[in-house]
Amino acid sequence: MHSPLVMWSVFFAIVLVTMVFDLGLLKREREPLTVKQALVRSFIFFLLAMGFAGFVFFERGQQASSEFVMGYLIELSLSVDNLFVFLLIFTHFSVPRQYQHRVLLWGILGAILMRGLMIWLGDSLIERFAWVMYVFGAFLVFTGIKMLLAADAEPDVTNNVLIRYMRSKFRITPDFEKEHFFVMRDGHRWMTPLFMVLVLIEISDLIFAVDSIPAIFAITNDGYIIFTSNIFAILGLRSLYFALAAFIHRFEYLKYGLSVILIFIGGKMLLNHHFHRAIISTELSLVVVVALIAASVVFSLLKTRHQEKHDTHKGWVPGSSPKDPQKVD
Repeated sequence: MHSPLVMWSVFFAIVLVTMVFDLGLLKREREPLTVKQALVRSFIFFLLAMGFAGFVFFERGQQASSEFVMGYLIELSLSVDNLFVFLLIFTHFSVPRQYQHRVLLWGILGAILMRGLMIWLGDSLIERFAWVMYVFGAFLVFTGIKMLLAADAEPDVTNNVLIRYMRSKFRITPDFEKEHFFVMRDGHRWMTPLFMVLVLIEISDLIFAVDSIPAIFAITNDGYIIFTSNIFAILGLRSLYFALAAFIHRFEYLKYGLSVILIFIGGKMLLNHHFHRAIISTELSLVVVVALIAASVVFSLLKTRHQEKHDTHKGWVPGSSPKDPQKVD
């Protein structure tokens, strides 16, 4: 077993090489990713994560490796739910696909920093106050129920509070200015609609992190496993979006499976912490999570196999209230 310094160094080296590779591809790409290209890259990211799980197994043993895999799968699954929100935002603002790459890249960089900060905060709280585990568990159950009830809601992005605030406080160009977030006009700096999209993406990820970070603490308190599994799930998010964007409507029922997963993980956290032992083991949890994800995906594909792609998307966007079903646009 290598020292913690070596293990952290290996992890950060993989992340750095991956990000440099991704940045390099982004600079060279002039056309949006095809679905095939995005699927290939997403599969490479998945293999990279599984390879890292093997490294953890070799260095830390089977328990740590299982915890990494479960944490990765949970965070990756919840990230897919985040993709629904990204699609809602991009669709509402009619963001051209060639500009979506840049927004997602900066969104991922911001997400890595925010996840790191929130994991450190959560770890510090648990270390000082053991009862926080009850709060996290109850919060996960509450969030799962909330997601379940709001799964069919359509957000009113037009009247979004954050967008209205930015429009009232800043100079904003009426149209996109290529891939720029800001432009200079008549000696003044103007914000572009693309930056407003980035703000919504970042805030969405922050709020999703508040939901998902407690889930990983239900699996382990090992800071290394928590952080690495989160970051590996985020790294492939850009490719995964372009892989699924064309047919993400086919996963309409996935959000129900994710809701049940959050409720299950919250219940596991409450039970195990209350009895001070693993009433629900990591291995059993992994089987349940994989089964729920697989069942919701298969059910979605079967139920939507004859459904045409539609432009009405359901979900949640920060700052947007659900649309009133009685009102007609």
